[in-house]
Amino acid sequence: MSQTRTPPRLSAWRDRLDARALGVYAALPVPLRTRARRLAYAFLPILQCGVAAGLAWFIAHDLVGHERPFFAPIAAAIALGTGMGRRLRRGIELVLGVVVGVGLGDLFIALVGSGPWQITLVVIIAMSAAVFLDRGVLVGTQAASSAILVATLLPPGSSGGFDRMIDASIGGVLALLLMALMPVHPLKRARRESASLLGVASSVLAEVADGLEARDSNRIRAALQDARDTQPAIDMIEEQLAGARELVRISPFYSRRRPEEVALSRILHPLDNGIRNIRVLARRAIVAVDDQVDVPPALGALVASLGHALESLSQFVSGDPDAPSSAEVHREFRSVAAMAKRELLFEQGLTETVMLAQVRSILVDMLQVAGLSRISALAALPPTVRTPKVEPELLEEWPDSPDRPTSVPPFKATRASMARHAGRTRFS
Repeated sequence: MSQTRTPPRLSAWRDRLDARALGVYAALPVPLRTRARRLAYAFLPILQCGVAAGLAWFIAHDLVGHERPFFAPIAAAIALGTGMGRRLRRGIELVLGVVVGVGLGDLFIALVGSGPWQITLVVIIAMSAAVFLDRGVLVGTQAASSAILVATLLPPGSSGGFDRMIDASIGGVLALLLMALMPVHPLKRARRESASLLGVASSVLAEVADGLEARDSNRIRAALQDARDTQPAIDMIEEQLAGARELVRISPFYSRRRPEEVALSRILHPLDNGIRNIRVLARRAIVAVDDQVDVPPALGALVASLGHALESLSQFVSGDPDAPSSAEVHREFRSVAAMAKRELLFEQGLTETVMLAQVRSILVDMLQVAGLSRISALAALPPTVRTPKVEPELLEEWPDSPDRPTSVPPFKATRASMARHAGRTRFS
């Protein structure tokens, strides 16, 4: 049975940090320790923002000669931020929004003057132009704020609007340069959070198996809530991978990490699907316990085995030195898949059938996370129908039934078989 109990919304690495902590950090109360971890997590982006703000002021004030170029450090800090999402996109949106807002605002106010109705019109015009040029939310917001700044603080016809455009451009370009030359490691964070999600999934399946054995639906409900709480983490991983995609394109230090970024992006969709299928499995398990359905012990053991396999997958995705190899992970999942066969529930009811179907779906999703293609993942499952779309790797002994195939030889999912499958699908 799984021993992982990783809390939702917390990374496994944080638990290891607490276990190995010494000195002052280990003596801190848990709330302060949580805040200290959060600060450590965001410190490098904060350092980037500070360096960018100082350099932007120096360039705009000392080199370009603007008297009070406050918009340069503001643009640099906002473009970088402390988040690890699409920072390149955010920087471009910021510069575009400021240029549009200041440019149109300065031109409009110089023609019609400043006042309440002029501010209303200039905001509408600037935001409309920004939305027309780009769909980003930050573009419209920055265009509006920049136009208001011009309409309220700068005298009509002054050169201040043009200077602000230059300052914003300096801050934005400097932020982009720091992203490339002083990069934060979003790939490592995305990998760590993905491994943490798999740890949560492993714990949820272990709790579901224990709840089925003890007929305790409240225990399964708590596990289901843990699974539901992972959705923000999945969204965070998606943002981190979007930032990593930008980073490997602009940073000379991370261009060689493109294959790793592609591999992590490839597992995001099946990981999300797998977590969703685990939620469905947990809900059906609650129904089974509440309805007093006699779930076969073999099905509960299958759920527990799948949870244990997810532990191994979590260690593999984390990239720890002592993590199992991909071959070991594939072997463990294939052994679990071999148990997910039709005769496990021969002459059982709807609830047990749905649970088995969800286990098989989770296996397909997690085998893709482990590196297999969807066809190879499907081929790892024992057949449940006479003519499966993807031929199975191994022939399992079926119970006597009308659907038992008359002659299905053992089959390996090879490139040739995948090609035949694609051709059969195309011409059918």
